[in-house]
Amino acid sequence: MNKTAISQEEFQKHWKAKFLTIFAGQSLSLFGSSLVQFALVWYLTRQTGSATILASATLVAMLPQIVMGPFVGALVDRWDRRVVMMAADGLIALATLVLAALFLFGIVQIWHIYVILLIRSAGGAFHWPAMSASTSLMVPKEQLGRVAGLQQTLQGLVSIVAPPVGAVLIGVLPTQGVLMIDVMTALSAIVPLAFIAIPQPANQQTSDGTPKTSYWQDVREGFSYVASWPGLMGILLLAVVLNFLLTPLGSLMPLLVTKYFKLGALELGLTDSLWGVGMIAGGVVLSAWGGFKSRIVTSMVGVIGLGLGVITIGLAPANLFWVALAGISVMGFMNPITNGPLHATIQATVKPEMQGRVMALTSSAASAMTPLSLGLAGPISDLIGIRAWYIFGGVASLMIGIGAFFIPAIMDVENNHGNPKAEAAATGAAKIGPVVE
Repeated sequence: MNKTAISQEEFQKHWKAKFLTIFAGQSLSLFGSSLVQFALVWYLTRQTGSATILASATLVAMLPQIVMGPFVGALVDRWDRRVVMMAADGLIALATLVLAALFLFGIVQIWHIYVILLIRSAGGAFHWPAMSASTSLMVPKEQLGRVAGLQQTLQGLVSIVAPPVGAVLIGVLPTQGVLMIDVMTALSAIVPLAFIAIPQPANQQTSDGTPKTSYWQDVREGFSYVASWPGLMGILLLAVVLNFLLTPLGSLMPLLVTKYFKLGALELGLTDSLWGVGMIAGGVVLSAWGGFKSRIVTSMVGVIGLGLGVITIGLAPANLFWVALAGISVMGFMNPITNGPLHATIQATVKPEMQGRVMALTSSAASAMTPLSLGLAGPISDLIGIRAWYIFGGVASLMIGIGAFFIPAIMDVENNHGNPKAEAAATGAAKIGPVVE
């Protein structure tokens, strides 16, 4: 294993080959995880037929990342991020291996699946901020928008390819066989990291090797840094509201297709496929174009597009399903246009030694409203109609995207992070001296 440290400048001299090697391994691991998700959802559906079980499994898989996010980021910033990613991938692979053994011996229970989902989610809570924070050190700032587009394209490809591949594999392999594929793809993520040194943020240790600040100081500094950044706080609020409005749309889609459009499984599958096609198209466009000069303008245009897409779905006549499909395609296209530049903005602007905390906090905050929105969307749609949530959510998203252009703190997010309070938080109010750039 190559343990030699490497500087950001040295890595970025020939960053493409090294970064893309790591990215390829992570991509295979993501595909394997998607196969596991499909296999477990199918198993729970076949064994229980319970919507409550499926909803509970979704909630179990989300909670660790929501709850742990604010506390994980500080550890990611204190530890070697490469080691964190390798350990997280290893934990996820080990948990999947245990579950495969339970299936092999025919002793698996529903609660076993819940526990494994919790462990896998906990590993993901460490892995995502570590990888995101490392990307800003591996990739030149001017290329972050294109890399974000590449990542969004990958997500679209996985959303299209994984379900049919998973369905074929389930038909020819036992569940444990599908799970073992994920174990192997996890190794593809670990091996490149074992041999490619990646840049680390400024060393936050004293000469004798002890941390300059305590863990809890680091946690508080993460909160202070985000709270003192007007633009980031505005974007966080925007993300929370958008997630609340748009997350339930996926869970309501089967009812919209079957009860409103009076169609079946083929048409429902088509909605997933066109969403993925839209994401791929949006990701490719963002990768080639890079977005407007102002990343936040690109994102807000994406939010407006999302709103228009959702409104189109909600207003589609019952005999014109293709109109809803057009709206779904627009949503898929605008998803990377919205998320990619926002992600790149944080990577390009936040100090490297703070990125683990900021990434984890923003992800946790943006997802925190999801359980509430999922709990409310069903009863409200039953009461006033399924399309109502689409129309209301689309109009609200449209207004949010337009309104953001009139909020200076959000539109100037890339510049207003340098206020004294934010700088004090970044360097630590405990008077540890300035952070090395």
